[in-house]
Amino acid sequence: MPLFIQRNDITKMEVDAIVNAANNTLLGGGGVDGAIHRAAGGELLEECRAIGGCATGQAVITKGYNLPAKYVIHTVGPIWRGGNNNEEKLLRSCFINCLKIAKEKGLNSIAFPLISAGAYGYDSGEVLRIANEEIEQFLDNNYIEAYIVVFGSDALSEGRKKFKDIAEYIDDNYVDLQKIAYPERSSVFLGDMAPAMAAMPMVEDTVASCKEASLESYINDEKDESFSEMLLRKIDEKGMSDSECYKKANIDRRLFSKIRSNPDYKPSKATALAFAVALELDFAQSEELLKKAGYAFSHSSVFDIIIEYYIKNNNYNIYEINEALFSFDQMLLGSY
Repeated sequence: MPLFIQRNDITKMEVDAIVNAANNTLLGGGGVDGAIHRAAGGELLEECRAIGGCATGQAVITKGYNLPAKYVIHTVGPIWRGGNNNEEKLLRSCFINCLKIAKEKGLNSIAFPLISAGAYGYDSGEVLRIANEEIEQFLDNNYIEAYIVVFGSDALSEGRKKFKDIAEYIDDNYVDLQKIAYPERSSVFLGDMAPAMAAMPMVEDTVASCKEASLESYINDEKDESFSEMLLRKIDEKGMSDSECYKKANIDRRLFSKIRSNPDYKPSKATALAFAVALELDFAQSEELLKKAGYAFSHSSVFDIIIEYYIKNNNYNIYEINEALFSFDQMLLGSY
């Protein structure tokens, strides 16, 4: 299953389990922890009290009570103390142990907050990077729908600081179509066009000539390789299996099955580019694949410029690309 990143209130997520960034007592607190306890109701507090606490880096599961989620997986993230106190190892353990519990319970979907960000002092961009890496590794061998849920716009502003080079590349390449000065409309009247129109063939003649050729045969003669056909050919040329390709593209296997079974399938632009990244196509090849889907790169699109930046720099890590896209409030690759 693909990994999704979205801005939302985690207490509103309709998934099998949401993850609570708890403290060691499990008795509620501020931020995400307090919001989850308030939304779930007093029964959650009673169950947590019976558990008796949780060590940093570990995780425990409870019912969801009044939440849309069936379960809450509580994990205690590390407090940032400069980076020399096993913070990263403990944070990775939080994600690993939550995913282990989800697997043991046979859950189909899970939503994570940015554990240890906020009051615990961990940089939200670093948390997002670690979350991406651990969830990606888990998804290589397990089937679950995973979400990273960000509340508010703080992570976006932090991410833009992290991706300074991309911000500069966008500034250098972005074209605002609204600022382009278009020439004024011509005030030519029909009478001024009479000499030119007289030289044009009559409509009846044009229709007659069209009838001489079969539209169907013309289409068959001119029709080029479709997106689906090119994609499958590229997968074979790269020596990849179907599953390797759609996992690298962050694409659900059910969507890939639709693409494979329908030669005329028209994907979204994000899906088409996700496969270009998964196949590690250079920019010209990516343009070609995108064209088969009926799209083109445009410097009037921040989304397109970010993808172009990564491809031209030979960086095909789709999770890192999605982290950058998310930071600039753009749609993500794959997952659709």
